[in-house]
Amino acid sequence: MFKRLAKGIARTRNNLLDGLKSVLGHGKAIDAATIDALESSLLISDCGIDATARIIAGVKSRTSSTESNLIESVVEEMTAILKDCEAPLEISVAAPRPFVMLIVGVNGAGKTTTIAKIGRRLKENGLTVMFAAGDTFRAAAVDQLTEWGTRLDIPVIAQADGADPASVIFDACSAATARGIDVLIADTAGRLHTQSNLMAELEKVKRVVKKFDASAPHETMLIVDSTMGQNALSQAKLFHEQVELDSITLTKLDGTAKGGIVFALASSLGLPIRFVGVGEAYDDLQTFDARDFAEAVLVDTPVTTPPASK
Repeated sequence: MFKRLAKGIARTRNNLLDGLKSVLGHGKAIDAATIDALESSLLISDCGIDATARIIAGVKSRTSSTESNLIESVVEEMTAILKDCEAPLEISVAAPRPFVMLIVGVNGAGKTTTIAKIGRRLKENGLTVMFAAGDTFRAAAVDQLTEWGTRLDIPVIAQADGADPASVIFDACSAATARGIDVLIADTAGRLHTQSNLMAELEKVKRVVKKFDASAPHETMLIVDSTMGQNALSQAKLFHEQVELDSITLTKLDGTAKGGIVFALASSLGLPIRFVGVGEAYDDLQTFDARDFAEAVLVDTPVTTPPASK
């Protein structure tokens, strides 16, 4: 799985290392030129000002750091930033049933495909799953989710194009309860974070779901297209302000050299990162692991020192 992750974010890794080639490998103490090269590489990779400053400060504080072990030092600092966001999606036996997941994000972020991958993962873990086709505005969105449901043998609750999304999702809650479903994953229409009318509609969906179950939705997950760079951070902030996100999943990390956006999101919002997508295959949606990600950003093999044998 680490190899798949490392391969998936190779463009980001190459982007970072290109900026460090001129200062790596000399073995001398870290100097101003090394710090400048590191800082520029991190910013170019969209790590953001806050995360970059934290990494630089951490590297400077390591008195034993030299250019020969710079990578290890940066991995440690990156892991520290990401560690608090490491929170796998876990649906316990004691969790409400149905456990309602509301999937939100802008058009093109990969919401429907991610829903399918999460649904398959949950089903393989022994949970019963249902999809709600709450994106009633995008052409063929209902058909797309229905097709995924057919492939995965997961029931889909849908209405005609143009139906009220809140009504669709409420009906799905009722159906999931009647059928004893463990997890209901609800799709929603893609919307720009600047479209106040559509954001208000999303708030309505949450209000209607709460009429069914006051504790629902139990997970509001934002799907972020990593290729959007710093704009993804703006999206996440505004979605969080409007609908109070529970988590983030990042897609398309294989399609960008600016995967440092993960660090910007972690540093600025601190929300749980459930999954990262590094390709089209099912296994390319990986549970987020802070150290694995930090290592994969800088090397294609783990740098963690294995535990000593007893």
